[in-house]
Amino acid sequence: MKRLIVILAALLLMACAALAAEGPKAGEVDPKTGKVIKYWVAPMDPAYIRDTPGKSPMGMDLVPVYQDQGGEKEPTSTIRIDPVTVQNMGVRTGKVRRAPLSKSIRALGSVTFDETRMYAVNTKFDGWIEKLYVDFVGETVKKGQPLFEIYSPEVVTAQEEYRLALDQVASLGHSAYPSVRANAERLREASRKRLSYWDLSESQIRRLEQGGQVRKTVTVYSPESGVVIKKDALLGHFVKAGMHQYDIADLSRVWVDVEVFEYELPFMRKGMPARMELSYMPGKTYSGKVLFIYPFLNPKTRTVRLRLEFPNPDNKLKPDMYANVFLQAQIDPAALVIPQEAVIDSGVRKLVFVAQGKGRFEPREVRIGAEGDDGNFQVLSGLGEGEEIVLSAQFMMDSESRLREAIQKMLGARATGGPSADELDMDDMDMAGDELKMDELKMDGQDMGKPPVNGTPAQ
Repeated sequence: MKRLIVILAALLLMACAALAAEGPKAGEVDPKTGKVIKYWVAPMDPAYIRDTPGKSPMGMDLVPVYQDQGGEKEPTSTIRIDPVTVQNMGVRTGKVRRAPLSKSIRALGSVTFDETRMYAVNTKFDGWIEKLYVDFVGETVKKGQPLFEIYSPEVVTAQEEYRLALDQVASLGHSAYPSVRANAERLREASRKRLSYWDLSESQIRRLEQGGQVRKTVTVYSPESGVVIKKDALLGHFVKAGMHQYDIADLSRVWVDVEVFEYELPFMRKGMPARMELSYMPGKTYSGKVLFIYPFLNPKTRTVRLRLEFPNPDNKLKPDMYANVFLQAQIDPAALVIPQEAVIDSGVRKLVFVAQGKGRFEPREVRIGAEGDDGNFQVLSGLGEGEEIVLSAQFMMDSESRLREAIQKMLGARATGGPSADELDMDDMDMAGDELKMDELKMDGQDMGKPPVNGTPAQ
């Protein structure tokens, strides 16, 4: 009885397989739809492709895949999705458009002195300081303000020589000999020039010309307005020519040193606007510009140093302060841009799916430029203005597109004389080998009068 049941079950399976195998083959017209069948595929395994109808390894009927109608030639990676599925997948699309592309860069800055507004006060002669007018660091001075008085025997002698030259010109000015008058004039000019070379002011020299007495000390004045940042002058101190007695810095304009990473360097340019904020001055914003970009890179931090310039009319910016600096780079006023979410980045190439209409979506390789502040990418090539692109569900489309392209390559190999679709699949023939083993087991079971592997006989 059991043997009879096994034989009937085997015959039933063979009959079902024969019935399932009946139907149009690949390349024939399906009488139900009137379309040409391209191949048969397993519903749960798109890589299982056959030329004829039948069963999948999971026991499900193969479904037909029809050839595209209309005669248009499209890339093998182009996929078709019906409108209902597009809606269920939540596919969103957008347009490739032109828009201004800018990039903001934030950096930490350090306020420092404007080196073009720093002045050193020294003398061009030896002497002794006999009086100080500015005697501490940090004091604010004005241009022309007296700093100290110094006694120098050389300067005293030069003043006396100038007075003698003046008296000689006055006594020999009416001489009958032109050479005598000329020599007196030359001596006076030489003496006057010597005093001016020693940085005596015009008022000091004019006082001697007006009959003033030779003074023992000479007053040294501030060359510019600013703040004393260094002081070496001491009362009674002997100083040699060229020794710095005061360093004065004008803080009405300051520099700010910032460092940006090397990948941000292409967006930097001289003269670009900059904004600065200080955490301890909320609500206060300073506007400046990039003054200089250093021509070398810091090999340890991989950063490039920038020098920025900011006005400081109220002297609120102090050297060595820290500040937050914002640089606004205008990359392109009319760039071709797409949203960042539209790009599939594989690390080797970047893809964007373009909606072709009628449920068709084409993957297209693009070349991407800079990324803007609004999350848009600059498109350098691959897309045109006004094209409709996919903004969501791209990864599912990418998987389907890759699978479709692989299937087309398999079919192309069969058309050129390679293995047939019944002998190929996507997993290095593993699935086909499993199917062969299952068929062998079935046949062994039938020959030996044993129940099929996938079935259990009724008791």
